[in-house]
Amino acid sequence: MQKITMTNPIVEMDGDEMTRILWQMIKDKLILPFVDLKTEYYDLGLVRRDETDDQITLQAAEAIKKWHVGVKCATITPNDARVKEYNLKKMYKSPNGTIRAVLDGTVFRTPIIVPGIDPYVRTWEAPITIARHAYGDIYRATEYRVPTTGKAELVFTGDDGTEFRETIYEYECPGVLQGLYNKDSSIESFARACFEFALSSKQDLWFAAKDTIAKKYDGRFRDIFQELYETEYKRRFEEAGIRYLYTLIDDAVARVMRSKGGFIWACKNYDGDVMSDMISSAFGSLAMMKSVLVSPEGNYEFEAAHGTITRHYYRYRNGEKPSSNPVATIFAWSGAFRQRGIFDETRDLIDYADALESACVETITDGIMTGDLALLVSGEVKTVNSEDFLDEVRSRLQNKLRV
Repeated sequence: MQKITMTNPIVEMDGDEMTRILWQMIKDKLILPFVDLKTEYYDLGLVRRDETDDQITLQAAEAIKKWHVGVKCATITPNDARVKEYNLKKMYKSPNGTIRAVLDGTVFRTPIIVPGIDPYVRTWEAPITIARHAYGDIYRATEYRVPTTGKAELVFTGDDGTEFRETIYEYECPGVLQGLYNKDSSIESFARACFEFALSSKQDLWFAAKDTIAKKYDGRFRDIFQELYETEYKRRFEEAGIRYLYTLIDDAVARVMRSKGGFIWACKNYDGDVMSDMISSAFGSLAMMKSVLVSPEGNYEFEAAHGTITRHYYRYRNGEKPSSNPVATIFAWSGAFRQRGIFDETRDLIDYADALESACVETITDGIMTGDLALLVSGEVKTVNSEDFLDEVRSRLQNKLRV
């Protein structure tokens, strides 16, 4: 077979633990035999991030700005235990948070639907897409371990000499302190991305926050969404036959559980992180979720929305062949290939991405699946390890590409 050619590269960001092993398997079995792969490679594994003082993550983010399409493997965000395990210089911030801060985009996460695997919520008939703001909040927060009694203050000094000062808390004992931030320009980019995505997919858009408690912080999100909707998007939404709804985050959760699905749920950064895990689990599996970051400039970063599958990695190191689900990682690659094909007008690359996704779904519907999915199916299935699952996908992919 003549391999599919690429005009421009994809920014490839390698990761950690079991997902790093799956990353290489996917390339060896499903990509390299069919595509003359062009990537600009960045190793975002924890060891390399530590060696470069995390500069490698910033370099990868800048590369996405240059080439406009990136694909990222799952990575470790270290806690105290990981710092000791990997003997790190310090506790690095989330690489996803770092990349999102540089690109200032919105993350859209949608469950991968497979016939025969029904959602746990019986009313859901169509996927629910989480639109997650990808800037600021706790992912870029400043934290402090308060060691003794004392007063914590919130202070802002404007360039024009304006000063704001307010006591946060007078500590009568040790504790913790955290400072969050966001900015109007990023919130507006988030809102525009959500409105445009809703129009392109012809789905209702919900936005949920907690402005009854965070009256100024969450209230600013609410107001920017509403102002943009009234001035720029209301007429377009009405013409498309879709609607925009703002509600409290707790009310949204109740509405979602009673809904039929088929809409976009826009959330602030942390809310989106939590709710996307809830949605993906309720639709079947954390490893069955598409995730793409879209920046205001039209840059795309595709990733698997789950973690590094640490327990399976330890078993893999002991010589076992775990049944880790690689589907979300495969769909990250297929999404990147499709977007690269769209940008470069490479039809063969788009067709390859479609065939790869179809081969994954067909493998599962044929009753061949990893352990996490086998638990969700009542009928007879064949549970296989990751490598055997990829071999099954490859066989179907070859048939689709007529190899």
